[in-house]
Amino acid sequence: MIPAISGAIGPLGPTEWGISPIGSLGADAQAGTTTSGVSGATGSGSGSFGNALSHAIDSLEQTQATATDASQQLATGTATDPTKAIIAVENASLEMQLAAQIRTKLDEAATTIFQTTV
Repeated sequence: MIPAISGAIGPLGPTEWGISPIGSLGADAQAGTTTSGVSGATGSGSGSFGNALSHAIDSLEQTQATATDASQQLATGTATDPTKAIIAVENASLEMQLAAQIRTKLDEAATTIFQTTV
């Protein structure tokens, strides 16, 4: 089995993909679900995009710090397993490339939204 490239985003639950109701539109007050049937999509903020982004940035920083330590150990000759150091550096590189691509896509989306005429 091939491991995931990065655990930066973490597990995404139904609250990540649900759209919270506006007022009483689309909400079933007795069941606590939206009309889409996704339970828990109330917009409480616990599973918000901002939290996922913050977690991803924290994970990126941790991965970069781990790669820095591993490369220093490799350079000084104190690394017990050189392959683990190389893997840590490559994981950090891949995670940084992913973050750069996400930033680029978000920038393009924001530019498109701001250029949209109503």
